[in-house]
Amino acid sequence: MTPRFRTAGFHHITMVSSNAPRTLAFYRGILGLGLVKQTVNFDDPGSYHLYFGDATGAPGTIVTFFEWGGLPQGSPGVGGVHHLALGVATPEAQLKWKRRLTDAGVPVSGPYNRGWFRSIYFADPDGQILEIATKGPGYTVDEPADALGQKELLPPGAEIVGDRDERLIQALTHPEPVPVITPDMALDGIHHISAISTDLVRLDEFYASALGLALVKKSFNQDNPSVKHWFWASYDGQEVAPHSALTFFGWPPRGRPTRPGVGQTHHIAFRAPTADDQLAWREHLLSSGIQVSPVMDRTYFQSIYFRDPDGLLLEIATDGPGFASDEAPGALGRELRLPAWLEPDRERIAGALAPLGV
Repeated sequence: MTPRFRTAGFHHITMVSSNAPRTLAFYRGILGLGLVKQTVNFDDPGSYHLYFGDATGAPGTIVTFFEWGGLPQGSPGVGGVHHLALGVATPEAQLKWKRRLTDAGVPVSGPYNRGWFRSIYFADPDGQILEIATKGPGYTVDEPADALGQKELLPPGAEIVGDRDERLIQALTHPEPVPVITPDMALDGIHHISAISTDLVRLDEFYASALGLALVKKSFNQDNPSVKHWFWASYDGQEVAPHSALTFFGWPPRGRPTRPGVGQTHHIAFRAPTADDQLAWREHLLSSGIQVSPVMDRTYFQSIYFRDPDGLLLEIATDGPGFASDEAPGALGRELRLPAWLEPDRERIAGALAPLGV
């Protein structure tokens, strides 16, 4: 039976940066993501909130940053995100990314064959762990499309730590420099997000009820096979929706909790089609005993917030009105935009922000 409340996938992920100009140089200058909005944190107007994504800032492609330079360095742990994966079409394009990043002085590990996709890993200037993962071969390579997540298994071709040739893997790269991002290298948004929990069974119950996500893979961390690695997604029994895979590493019950701060994820946002859908979702969550914030106006979408059983902060955001509500579609991100209630303080707010040079 199709759950009434099933999200189509991610709306955005929000992380913490210590320096907005440096973050812009990395995510736009090196990774080629579009800056679709420069604004401020509506709850802390003295700090930037930068939005990156595709040309329109479509849900599922959006990566955002709060600039909070005064926070200490964070670290992954239970109740937090381990890494963000961005998608690319092919292994050949992935190798181009490895060469481009390496030539830019960014250390890269991989590519590793994860069975369902291939992965390279690196970190942004604040230490946020990032992955570029290929589109395929996909989750049906080892299970029928209508029966995903039924067995606990390692995917075919998986390269397990201790049984792989690390020197050969590290030497594999594109033969020529890649000074320009070619069309085949386009990063198409959030491939998956990997977080950390102490109780995967409890999470399965929570995410199925709260967001309608289905368990599509039960596996093991190929870099630490003693750790289980389960995948959830928006799955209708035949297809896994793009930009919807949320994975968790299962840590021991007394595993170290996440330390919030620079280089860590602040929250993950999922999609609701409309404001009416969001209100119904809020009532559904409240009736399930989940504490939920009131609806908050974020100008480009409406938001509600709640936490999963490990404390990971989650959001449900509406698809609209979108980022073109206050800028022309071809001019997104070029100027500092403020909500109407902050416009009287524009001069003071803008004067406290470091110039981005956009």
